Amino acid sequence: MTTLRSVKGMKDYLPKEVPAYRRIEEAFARVMQRSGFREMRTPIVEPTALFVRAIGEVTDVVEKEMYSFQHHDEALTLRPEGTAGVVRAYLQNNLGNDEPVTKVFYQGAMFRAERTQRGRYRQFHQLGAEVFGDPSPAADADLLATLVVFLREIGVSSPEVILGSIGGKATRAAFRESLVDFLTPKLETMSEESKRRILTNPLRILDSKHPGDRAACEGAPSILDVLDADDQTHFDALRRYLDALAVPYRVDRGLVRGLDYYSRTLFEIKGATEKLGAGDTLLGGGRYDGLVEELGGRATPAIGFAAGLERLVIATEENVAPPRIDVFVASLGEGAVARALALSNELRSHGISVECDGRGASIKAQLRRANAVDARFAIVLGDREVSDGVAELKDLAARTAAPFPLAEMAAAAKAGLLRPPADADQAVSS
Repeated sequence: MTTLRSVKGMKDYLPKEVPAYRRIEEAFARVMQRSGFREMRTPIVEPTALFVRAIGEVTDVVEKEMYSFQHHDEALTLRPEGTAGVVRAYLQNNLGNDEPVTKVFYQGAMFRAERTQRGRYRQFHQLGAEVFGDPSPAADADLLATLVVFLREIGVSSPEVILGSIGGKATRAAFRESLVDFLTPKLETMSEESKRRILTNPLRILDSKHPGDRAACEGAPSILDVLDADDQTHFDALRRYLDALAVPYRVDRGLVRGLDYYSRTLFEIKGATEKLGAGDTLLGGGRYDGLVEELGGRATPAIGFAAGLERLVIATEENVAPPRIDVFVASLGEGAVARALALSNELRSHGISVECDGRGASIKAQLRRANAVDARFAIVLGDREVSDGVAELKDLAARTAAPFPLAEMAAAAKAGLLRPPADADQAVSS
């Protein structure tokens, strides 16, 4: 019989790996909550039309990378990114009526059928946040400062903010015209995809990795040269606020975004180049003041970001120990197993992590397992110990052992005193 394997590009997250992911998830939630964000959770499956409208029909994500399927009379898609679903939930649940500014963060699995590589999978996990209702550059600066704090907290020592602007509708229209004029004479050297995009989404060409496209884009105009007065004012104020916050940044005149919903502020944060190499972008985002209206709501300014959790784990790679077992209960004999199970559950009710071994293996084998799972203490129970009401309590780190009344175990656990008597000096037996 053929052994079944995981789907290509879908990764198993094993117990030894999960603590590194949980460390980052918990740090993210902690930092975002300190900045006034509240957690939101949205479905993994959304209407396909949501992503077509939000991301743009002529983007790589929609054209090539979505996992879509037909269910009865509905076209559905596994979410390829988080923002569209959050905006849909914001509108559907009328969150804008509750308060003038809504700040939410999310974590969860996303799906894209793209080429897999280190830190990039077809099922991957994103951290993200969105701010609705605040058009000010101060909101942009505050979000960026919060993200720098988060990255430093998880171990990225020198995060670098890359800043740009894509302007509003008027700016983008002017830039699109100048970019098309610049690229049209070079079409013969460009990829077939870019030849098509010059008619549909020419800004995407600037983000192409094709050698001919990259050569054609050398010396291309920058959108920063055609920002209208309002866009320029917004960008200049953002830079002043970042200076006031002592957030280091550099302006990238060629920074673009592949998703259609962005406007004005664009940003990336890079770091941990020694671990990630040239692909050292840790997160990216920007302002999308037109997306809420595009999805059927009233005009609402918004800004957000997303980060790939897998890449953050690589960038902050360190040995994160799994949660330690406080007590390992080893038992031998049917009566002892029953008492061990009851004792384990009683200790757990007082916040003690307990593993109970009821396999019937020898005490020696069970104690080897206690050491393997890095338990702090072991309680040894046999039928005689149950009859006497006194178990053997072993301090596995200090390699000491002493008798301990079973009736006093729960009280000791509750008081945080689950330790052998101070004068116990009997060596742990094998």
